[in-house]
Amino acid sequence: MKPAVVFILITMMIDAMGIGLIIPVMPDLFQEVGAGDLGTAALWGGILATAFAVMQFFFGPVIGGLSDRFGRRPVLLVSLVVMMLDYLVMALAGSIWLLLIGRMVGGVTAATQATANAYMADISAPEDRAANFGLIGAAFGVGFVLGPLIGGLLAEFGTRAPFYAAAACAGLNAIFGYFVLKETLPASKRRPFEWRRANPFGSFRHLSKLHALGPFLIVFFLYQVAFAVYPAIWSFFGKERFGWEPATIGLSLALFGIMMAIVQGGLIRPVMRLLGARGTVVYGHIFDICAFLALAFVTSGTVALILTPLAALAAVITPALQGIMSKSVGPDAQGELQGALTSLSALAMILSPLVMTGTFAAFTGPDAPIYAPGAPFILSAGLIAIGLAIFVMRGRSASFS
Repeated sequence: MKPAVVFILITMMIDAMGIGLIIPVMPDLFQEVGAGDLGTAALWGGILATAFAVMQFFFGPVIGGLSDRFGRRPVLLVSLVVMMLDYLVMALAGSIWLLLIGRMVGGVTAATQATANAYMADISAPEDRAANFGLIGAAFGVGFVLGPLIGGLLAEFGTRAPFYAAAACAGLNAIFGYFVLKETLPASKRRPFEWRRANPFGSFRHLSKLHALGPFLIVFFLYQVAFAVYPAIWSFFGKERFGWEPATIGLSLALFGIMMAIVQGGLIRPVMRLLGARGTVVYGHIFDICAFLALAFVTSGTVALILTPLAALAAVITPALQGIMSKSVGPDAQGELQGALTSLSALAMILSPLVMTGTFAAFTGPDAPIYAPGAPFILSAGLIAIGLAIFVMRGRSASFS
């Protein structure tokens, strides 16, 4: 594997680790800086998570557009340096407001996922892009698993230790990238930076007119909203339905993350060769509908633990869709496309927790019309079914391989 690709994968892993790394210390840290009792600290945790996602939503197209104008290399390296400084500020923060500003800046730097995907598109043949996007998804999955584990261990050294560790990772990777990362977007293929396209709404409007990308953007968004059911309600669902302890919940999420990494890092290639891009997206949607419905009605905790990693087999959807859309735009718009997809993912992470937790509460509370803790999974299955219908009906005119 080329050193530059290793750098890209490490960058994505750090993005995922940076989020999970600080989760174990958040309750104590918020109380330490005067956020109040545990309930108030939890409220602030939600505010910081929302602020992170909102900034990622608005700045995904901006970062992607900058990479289309100035190249991938400077955007990635500068973002890593800013990320390092941001974690250092958060490590030294003495107030909740400084932590909030830090998470907002972190949301901007995390939007570099768009540039990383654009870089991967630059160096990949069109037929290999979906598989290489899968490598990025695998790296993110590994970081998702390692982050909370390492953060929990580092918490033994104090509430600020995970922030210093995240800063060190970002800084060291920036140095590594400085030596191995070559620019992949030649000056002749760059385009001027335009603010009217460098915002999520303008970017969506522009891209939806290109090669009938609109339906695929909708399918991508519906999948992201449905998929976010896992982080949104899994811990509540596990405790309510099966009486799981935190350790079991953590184990199930780790199994899911590991399987996602295996699917997107390895299985995506043979699946794409066997089914093609269109068939892979259809298979993933059908499998996801079955997995969500199975989880909605399962009553055995053991069976749920078995289903959890199996559900990750549908993770081929994202890289396959990215590959289809990436082939539909030119080299000077890869950053813009990936920025729009980053914004859609962030918007899903803003909306989905509200919808999924609200659905869970509505069907488990004392006034619930029927007791159905698996109701959010039924909702997710419905969203996936709508996405599949749009893909099949509107995607017939698109070019697949």
